[in-house]
Amino acid sequence: MISIEPHELSTGKLHGYLLGAVSPRPICFASTIDKEGNVNLSPFSFFNVFSAKPPILVFSPARRGRDNTTKHTYENVLEVPEVVINIVNFEMVQQMSLSSTEYAKGVNEFEKAGFTELTSEMVKPPRVAEAPVQLECKVNEVIALGTEGGAGNLVICEVVKIHIKEEILGEDGTIDPFKIDTVSRLGGNWYSRAKEGLFEVPKPLTTLGMGVDTLPEEIRHSKVLTGNDLGMLGNIENFPNSEEINIFINASEELKWLRDEGNSLEIHKKAQDFLCEGKIDEAWKVLLSKK
Repeated sequence: MISIEPHELSTGKLHGYLLGAVSPRPICFASTIDKEGNVNLSPFSFFNVFSAKPPILVFSPARRGRDNTTKHTYENVLEVPEVVINIVNFEMVQQMSLSSTEYAKGVNEFEKAGFTELTSEMVKPPRVAEAPVQLECKVNEVIALGTEGGAGNLVICEVVKIHIKEEILGEDGTIDPFKIDTVSRLGGNWYSRAKEGLFEVPKPLTTLGMGVDTLPEEIRHSKVLTGNDLGMLGNIENFPNSEEINIFINASEELKWLRDEGNSLEIHKKAQDFLCEGKIDEAWKVLLSKK
């Protein structure tokens, strides 16, 4: 066994050990709003429930380790002390991951990640319509834990309204863990699916992914591609060029046939097969192939 005192490690190394050890962690998918009315949506895995009466949730948007700056969510709750905590399930995990990209202030991550804004009833920030449970909260207190990069900021939230999709309830009226199908966070790229176990989601680009809102309309409104598929497709910086597409398609008789037939349903199904294997570039080449 190795024994380490925290001060002996860099912030990044310590962060990695803590996240790898304290896991799996539930995900707070927080929607907030600033005083100008700009909406922000971002996930945090420093999160849990701490009280039932009053109903209290706590999450922590930490200061960035690389440059000691604060996150838009933290800045927003200081300006408008309200938040909606949206629970993340497997059907939305890729879009959730894309929303963690650090877009400039004022960019709406609902649009970038392809989520639907739903008006809240008791707070100003909107809810994520796709989330199986949405918790409208007022912020009771924000506690700064330090001033250096990596320091957390505890956002203590009191739930004032709960929204639950009926399809995740069991016959007894309680939330069925198989139906809600929540995901949780571990270290690195690892997540856990409540009903199946571990899987990986590559971190979003350090550069800005183009986002779901910029995808061609036919792809965005596909009858085949899921929200997770669109989240993966939106996490690229540039489309492959025509030469790359032609070389890839012409190397396969099946892909040449799909291109020549021009059946968008079958093309989207093939792209989805590549996405299931984590081959995003190949999926894009199939989607963008033309006669």
